[in-house]
Amino acid sequence: MKLIRLLAAVLAGAATLVLPRRRPGRLRLDRARAALRLAARGGARYAASAPRLFAAAGEQRQLLREDLALQTAEDVADTLGAMKGVMMKIGQMASYVDDGLSPAVRHTLARLQDSVPPMNPRLAAAVVEEELGAPPEQAFARWDPRPIAAASIGQVHRAVTLDGRAVAVKVQYPGIAETIADLRNVALLRRMLRIAAPAQDVDALLSELRDRIGEELDYRREAASQRLLAAYYHGHPTIHIPGIIDELSTRRLVTSELSSGARFAELAGWPQHERDLAAETIYRFAFRSLYDVRVFNGDPHPGNYLFHHGGKVTFLDFGLVSHFSPAELQPLMQMARTICVEHDPEAFRRSLENAGFLRPGAPLSTQAIVDHLAVFYDTIREPGPLTITSDYASAVVHRFFDLRSPVADYISVPRPYVILQRINLGLFAVLGELSATADWRAISEEIWPFVHGPAATPMGEAEAAWQTRRHAAAA
Repeated sequence: MKLIRLLAAVLAGAATLVLPRRRPGRLRLDRARAALRLAARGGARYAASAPRLFAAAGEQRQLLREDLALQTAEDVADTLGAMKGVMMKIGQMASYVDDGLSPAVRHTLARLQDSVPPMNPRLAAAVVEEELGAPPEQAFARWDPRPIAAASIGQVHRAVTLDGRAVAVKVQYPGIAETIADLRNVALLRRMLRIAAPAQDVDALLSELRDRIGEELDYRREAASQRLLAAYYHGHPTIHIPGIIDELSTRRLVTSELSSGARFAELAGWPQHERDLAAETIYRFAFRSLYDVRVFNGDPHPGNYLFHHGGKVTFLDFGLVSHFSPAELQPLMQMARTICVEHDPEAFRRSLENAGFLRPGAPLSTQAIVDHLAVFYDTIREPGPLTITSDYASAVVHRFFDLRSPVADYISVPRPYVILQRINLGLFAVLGELSATADWRAISEEIWPFVHGPAATPMGEAEAAWQTRRHAAAA
């Protein structure tokens, strides 16, 4: 029944982005019908199988359930992959966040991470010509019309520039920006959010959603974010960001250096030591980007990584990046410092109130607040090796949506920090999939500006040497 709940989420997500082919009004109707048909097929499939499930017992019943779940996953992956946009993003998240899915179902939904039905080659060529003033065969020395990856907003093609550089060209689906208007029709989504998070400022959340998706559709902003991070991490021992080719990047095209590497599914078969190193790099990238560069890449799903042995990771797709001011970053540091370093529950409570996460004067004990939120800090409250498991990642997700807790009515996520919840819903799910082990507290102390701890791992030593070189070059 996990996938039935997924279908319910899909239906609630009335604000969707897809590849349009008709008038906007007709498109919205077509998308609504597609979502309804998807949910109806899932419900009918389970209803038709109910007699067999009722009659079966033990192992036979479990096999029937797994077969039904796999059939539904195939339907979901095919339908959401064709619809693209937010619908597809829901399926991507389900492939690595939903703790109740079997390995076979996860594998099926994982297709949505980096391999979905592409658009017609002529459509992609038309976008290139409109953006660069020449068809791809003239704008590039070589152009592969078959995409190497197709995602929710655009698809990626291999090419060779006129001066001989191998590049990856992300081409936005034509007309997809026009569907932003769908985000004004959010009655169902607003209703869902008010049920799931009654204490949230739903209008602020929806406004943040509109802004972030609007930014994601402007590839010039994506290129700027990628350029910023590529410059910062230049020469890093394990983090690689492909460089942007400025003259071939526009509002609907992002051209960057072509990168290779193993996909997440292949990494899962590597020795645990290699998975631990990859996880350490992902963790360092997420939090060093936050604390040093004041940015967070809000799309930490497995399809956005390429892996190399020794913990080296290439990071892709910077469409959903949030930038923070020093004033916005300060409360995050204060919360981590008070709960993890100073072990001061009352100061932690005050920092939550000052940042807007907790309603001031809430009729709750400080211990109840700490107990409710402690799960988000469990990996870094105490030093020592700790394995991030799928069970832990699931516990984080469950606590995030726990409406039964008396604390839930008094907490909310202020608008500047909405995207950071992808740490809870995405990053920890990825690390849990890897069963990654590290001394996360010691690594965090290296990165925290209020601690500046010594290097805790060989990767940390290499990173410290890189930092020294960076500072010397900047002096």
